[in-house]
Amino acid sequence: MRADFFFESYNRRAFHDATGLDVDFVQDNHSRSAQGVLRGLHYQIEHAQGKLVRVVAGAVFDVAVDIRKSSPTFGRWVGVELSAANKKMVWIPPGFAHGFLVLSDDAEFLYKTTDYYAPSHERTIAWNDPQIGIAWPLAGAPLLSAKDQAGVRLKDAEVFP
Repeated sequence: MRADFFFESYNRRAFHDATGLDVDFVQDNHSRSAQGVLRGLHYQIEHAQGKLVRVVAGAVFDVAVDIRKSSPTFGRWVGVELSAANKKMVWIPPGFAHGFLVLSDDAEFLYKTTDYYAPSHERTIAWNDPQIGIAWPLAGAPLLSAKDQAGVRLKDAEVFP
């Protein structure tokens, strides 16, 4: 079956009109993960990245956690389902940790970033930190990379002022 379509996935003017933000994206990333894989909660303590995220195949539960110590919402999280079907995008501001759980058989996840990847500044907060209390839609344990297994609790993490 042929499925032709055209979809304008990003327009700087429309993004600015909708958000009031004038950001300069410098890098696009594309990952594919299997069902049950949980990535995150990631951030860069220096060269903090803003991320505009979306899913082009499958579905994920996407999460952002405010890790700006001076913020009234420090330690709080928000989650939303992103899928190829709903075509939603989410803006993850600098100063937030980010993660996602793959809900479908597999998922392709795309994100634009406002700063370059800096592995020496990348940090990971534990996906299951009770202080944050994310209600991941899980039935059992997620599949985690070694980096994500080594995530630290928010109380022990380097955070933003």
